[in-house]
Amino acid sequence: MFSNKDEFKLAFLKKLEMGFGKTFPESTVRDQYHTLGNMIREFISTDWINTNEHYRLTKQKQVYYLSIEFLLGKVLSQNLMNLGIYTIVQEGLSDLGIGLEQLEEIEPDAGLGNGGLGRLAACFLDSLSSLGLPGHGCGIRYRHGLFEQKIMNGYQLELPDHWLRHGHVWEVRKEDLSVEVPFWGRVECTKTGENLEFKHLDAEYVTAVPYDLPVVGYNNSTVNTLRLWSAEVSPYPVNKDIMHYKRETEMISEFLYPDDTHDEGKILRLKQQYFLVAASLRSIIRSYLNRKGDIKQLSKDICIHINDTHPALAIPELMRILLDEYRLGWEESWEITRGTFCYTNHTTLSEALEKWPIHIFKPLLPRIYMIIEEMNERYCHELWEKFPGEWDHIQEMAIIADGVVKMAHLAVVGSFSVNGVARIHTEILKDREMKLFYQHSPEKFNNKTNGITHRRWLLKANPELSSLITDTIGNDWVYQPEQMKNLLPYMNDSAFLDQLAVVKQKKKEQLAKRILDQNGLLIDPTSIFDVQVKRLHAYKRQLLNIIHIMHLYNRLKEDASCDFYPRTFIFGAKASPGYYYAKKIIKLIHSVAEKINHDPAVKERIKVVFMENYRVSLAEEIIPASDISEQISTASKEASGTGNMKLMMNGAVTVGTLDGANIEIREKVGADDIFIFGLSAKEVMKFEQEGGYNSMEYYYHDKRLQEIINQMRNGFLPDVADEFEPIVDSLLTENDQYFVMRDFDSYVNIQQQAGSAFENRQKWLRMSLRNIAMSGYFSSDRTIEEYASQIWGISNTSLETSIN
Repeated sequence: MFSNKDEFKLAFLKKLEMGFGKTFPESTVRDQYHTLGNMIREFISTDWINTNEHYRLTKQKQVYYLSIEFLLGKVLSQNLMNLGIYTIVQEGLSDLGIGLEQLEEIEPDAGLGNGGLGRLAACFLDSLSSLGLPGHGCGIRYRHGLFEQKIMNGYQLELPDHWLRHGHVWEVRKEDLSVEVPFWGRVECTKTGENLEFKHLDAEYVTAVPYDLPVVGYNNSTVNTLRLWSAEVSPYPVNKDIMHYKRETEMISEFLYPDDTHDEGKILRLKQQYFLVAASLRSIIRSYLNRKGDIKQLSKDICIHINDTHPALAIPELMRILLDEYRLGWEESWEITRGTFCYTNHTTLSEALEKWPIHIFKPLLPRIYMIIEEMNERYCHELWEKFPGEWDHIQEMAIIADGVVKMAHLAVVGSFSVNGVARIHTEILKDREMKLFYQHSPEKFNNKTNGITHRRWLLKANPELSSLITDTIGNDWVYQPEQMKNLLPYMNDSAFLDQLAVVKQKKKEQLAKRILDQNGLLIDPTSIFDVQVKRLHAYKRQLLNIIHIMHLYNRLKEDASCDFYPRTFIFGAKASPGYYYAKKIIKLIHSVAEKINHDPAVKERIKVVFMENYRVSLAEEIIPASDISEQISTASKEASGTGNMKLMMNGAVTVGTLDGANIEIREKVGADDIFIFGLSAKEVMKFEQEGGYNSMEYYYHDKRLQEIINQMRNGFLPDVADEFEPIVDSLLTENDQYFVMRDFDSYVNIQQQAGSAFENRQKWLRMSLRNIAMSGYFSSDRTIEEYASQIWGISNTSLETSIN
């Protein structure tokens, strides 16, 4: 494209003038951003086309990753870095008086996800391309993503996220590849000879229009595709008011996770899920037949991965296509289908395993329901052969039972592989949540511990630390992240540790400036930055964190001379719009912050910060500046976590429970370089199964907890009245489902240990360095290599030598 900054400048100025019809001095920063973005996308297009053509010619197996979320964030700098032209572009723009960071600010976060699930999907796509593997993503192009979070008087307000207001330079609309997706209507069955023929009549159609985004591999020529589907009105006539139909249609791709506390919301979410899979499967099969031509060989050449239960309807949809459109028999169709799909489970929470009421499902998706009903009949018959007379056993495993369609059961039955995302998570699935399925088909179950892309979360987010690593051990770690363990010999190198301290301090000062600009709060950049940034959910226990902060405040008020190293507690989280309890916790955090941050007696000792509208680009600023990584979920509830890996990779030390990937982090860094507290998963599950926990005992016997809970309702916190009664009720009346009070004392003690360790600067820096050095294992490259070789059966097919 261009070999030096002068070539870039000429091309940039010409592109800007041609694209906007104005001279460079007349252009705005937005003009400049769009010019650069379009230039880079056009440059990428050659490799993009070549990659697709290479896949077509080699006819090798490909994988398609179906996910309701893809939390991409900003991609401008990532693409420049992966293409190897970041420095050329940065220097060329600088010569023109443009800071690349100014253009990065213009780019919107593509917020097509809520948390770890969507960010994992984005990391996986990055690794697929960077490893030269033939793998693509399929998702929904939400016009407003999740939502933009605003905090007013401590309350979360949800505003539309207008990330598409000015267009999206990376996407290419491909209207000629649109497909029609049917809803409602009825199914007519007729007999033709020996065969039954099914026709979906009187359906209401929605047009699915694909928008393709390039996924650029690091320093290779591989460019895979993320295809996002937009719901638009169909040219087919509809038997309803056209404006009502238009609005209903556009709602399908308007927001991620609409409120499903009522039937209308449930219908919309079910529509979204079928819309995604129906459009994606038609696209996948069309592409496959253009390359191969034999639908009967589909499972040998295509693997479709279901990221959690949301895309599980892909299983009956493929059956429908094979049965109704290709006229294959049931057994043959089932063999192809079950050989095509694999499923990742992301939760141990039974309430998070989706179930759809039949009275909603059946009329909305009549043919799909018929197929699932037949799948259920045959599966139950198979179970009857194995467990004759054990009706309760069979009902527990049925796909349809108790008036609902069980999506996790559908995903397990219809897949050849089922995996958890951390070793303990997979064991819990096998021992508890999916025990009966594991006993029936143990060969399906396996573990693939999650990973994160070090190119985004270290190379891009923390260039200062990346440069220090490269200067010290060379750049092999960029291609083989586990080579970061070569930093271990520097554990006692005081000069290196001093450099590491300088890097961390710079990132803390940068974040302190962001907090001052955004929150108007002056914080001490030499204080401990204690960070909990993640989705707001009761099991993640932001509540335990804020209760501990209240305890520290009470302690300082009682004895101002007590030994306490200054701390800045930083939160970032969104609560789902319909999650009333989670919103109360956000309000509590803000009320406590209001009390503490305005008390001159403690202002030099504690600060509490809530960073509004947590998103990928904000995470890239917070994570490199963090000292303590809060991973304090109730043991057995967090499937894996990926924030723990990002923070570890940037030198934060984990305070956490033995939950999810925290266990594997401890194994890598050793028990001395992580702070573990609280109940174990076995202890939690024993309480849940056998009882024996009484939260009121902790209230009456621990004066610290009694004082804190009373402060939630006695006027201690400003202007809240009975605001926090739901939280108090959850802890006392509802017996503290997530064992906040049980783990409180252990948490207080481990936090004291963490604070003491931080005061010994050399010790802390060694702890930080060990976390960085051992974080390479948690790269998504390792995870994807395991998926590719052990589940998907795909291999490197890139045109040039890729990372391996």
